[in-house]
Amino acid sequence: MTTHPTPQRILVTGCAGFIGFHLTRRLLDRGDQVVGLDNLNDYYDVNLKHARLEQLTGHENFSFHKIDLADRAAIEQLFAAQKFERVVHLAAQAGVRYSLINPQAYIDSNIVGFVNILEGCRHHAVAHLTYASSSSVYGSNTKMPFSVHDNVDHPVSLYAASKKANELMAHTYSHLFGLPTTGLRFFTVYGPWGRPDMALFLFTKAILEGRPIDVFNHGAMQRDFTYVDDIVEGVIRVSDKVASPNPDWSSMAPDPGTSATPYRIYNIGNSNPVALMDMIGALEDCLGQKAAKNMLPMQPGDVPATFADVDDLSRDVGFKPATSIEDGIAHFVAWYRDYYRV
Repeated sequence: MTTHPTPQRILVTGCAGFIGFHLTRRLLDRGDQVVGLDNLNDYYDVNLKHARLEQLTGHENFSFHKIDLADRAAIEQLFAAQKFERVVHLAAQAGVRYSLINPQAYIDSNIVGFVNILEGCRHHAVAHLTYASSSSVYGSNTKMPFSVHDNVDHPVSLYAASKKANELMAHTYSHLFGLPTTGLRFFTVYGPWGRPDMALFLFTKAILEGRPIDVFNHGAMQRDFTYVDDIVEGVIRVSDKVASPNPDWSSMAPDPGTSATPYRIYNIGNSNPVALMDMIGALEDCLGQKAAKNMLPMQPGDVPATFADVDDLSRDVGFKPATSIEDGIAHFVAWYRDYYRV
């Protein structure tokens, strides 16, 4: 459990989302004052978002604001009124596949929304902005493990491009205004209260209902599945350690993961890729039943494998994720059965 001497006033955007909910709960547990922001959109089951929010409301150090990130005036007002010391920006339009159907949603939320957050931080003396990027920024890269020091200029979905854009936008604010920013590239997050559009959730639901599951790329996929508690621990440690310039950064050989400005990028992943068929096997064991499988080709915008190099995270904040897929799936299934009374 991380501790720091004085409780902070922290804005968590996307607080009714999967990671945002877990993060908010942890910050409240350690005594921080958390202001939560979410627009409660219907990208997936709104009831699940409300149920997460109910776990948080009523806590004396928590207040909630239903605001859309793209609402510039509302974001400006919130920052002016609240005087945040830290911002953890997790709200975004998520999902690779949906970005093929509704690209505008990604621009409104992930680009317009992000600049509104940057402006709020800039004008109201926020000490550190930590924001969610994504492993999807690695796009066409196949050099494993994925390193923050590698070039990531070949995204394969608009979602990935919007996250890469966030990293670039953050860098300009670090450079121009000295705003410390840290971007976190999350790798396939899963666990209790997870997102219903993610594979583990979809598979669990289908298997328990006796329906076949869709297995893409004929099962020849690997994912660096990362348990949500590990993600949250990483986010908190990084948020507590304000980004600083890299004194060794060279403009002649620019390192993409650091800068001469107070700007950092970290991977947060289990750094232990799991074959999709092994994940399905672990889930079948946990549920005590076999899945019928629809073997399908690769989907547009998808990548065959992800694998995080977390050396920088480990070195700078003394932490690397370690929850095994078996333990993580067991926790998820226990939550799922309880929540849906299956």
